[in-house]
Amino acid sequence: MKIVDILAAIISLVVSVIILSPVLWLSGRLLVGGQKAKFTDAIMIVVIGVVIGTILGYFNLGWIASIIMLVVWLALIKHFFDCGWLKALIIAIVTVIIFVIIAVVLALVGFGLFTLL
Repeated sequence: MKIVDILAAIISLVVSVIILSPVLWLSGRLLVGGQKAKFTDAIMIVVIGVVIGTILGYFNLGWIASIIMLVVWLALIKHFFDCGWLKALIIAIVTVIIFVIIAVVLALVGFGLFTLL
């Protein structure tokens, strides 16, 4: 691995934690409550998920990696938020919906989140 690849992975991890953790925590609190969904748990879910995703992306497995990552993300949500598989899937879906709503609102007020990428 090159230094540039490692730096890009670190930047991706930091940006993902900053952007995704609060949204995941919010949806977790809505669906399983504040006792089970802690902000530090949301950070751990994002960190572990991004690291595993980066490792799988390195091996270039295509759609198999996508399926593995879906199961990994759901397993992480299930473990850290202490819920079942269906509740973990619902939390993941609500997280995506909240994230899209936030991105659209930010775009409407002139802050294009996706123009930074």
